[in-house]
Amino acid sequence: MQNRNKNKKSVFSGMKYLFFIALSFFMYSSCNEIDSEIPDVWVGLNIDLGIWNDLTVPGNSVYFPNAGFGGVIVYCEIQGSYYAFDAACTNEISTSCRVANEGAIGKCSCCESEFIFIGGTPTKGPAAAPLKQYNTSLNGNILRIYN
Repeated sequence: MQNRNKNKKSVFSGMKYLFFIALSFFMYSSCNEIDSEIPDVWVGLNIDLGIWNDLTVPGNSVYFPNAGFGGVIVYCEIQGSYYAFDAACTNEISTSCRVANEGAIGKCSCCESEFIFIGGTPTKGPAAAPLKQYNTSLNGNILRIYN
């Protein structure tokens, strides 16, 4: 009877280690997204959509130069749904190489990488990392951009 309990303990112990190894492998292998290297800069931008009414039209984007590391681009996906990204290119990482916005697409002025403003994913060029994304929240007519 003692021998049977010992075997159960060692099997259970071995299963614990196997579980943690498998869990660690799963966590590391699922993290294949490349993080942005854009420096963290405090962002607290409040946008009155009554004044910036271009942002109430789906598909439009607006550049705000005095926020974030390289400025902030705000994109209206559909009415009430917004994305906000730092305008610094993730390939150049410089305040002088800005992603210029044109509707749902942005293009770097230096390396010509292109990004789509739904997720900030690069679609063309040498940039591999997505644009640095900021949080958005809408309260009435005020769109808040923050990190």
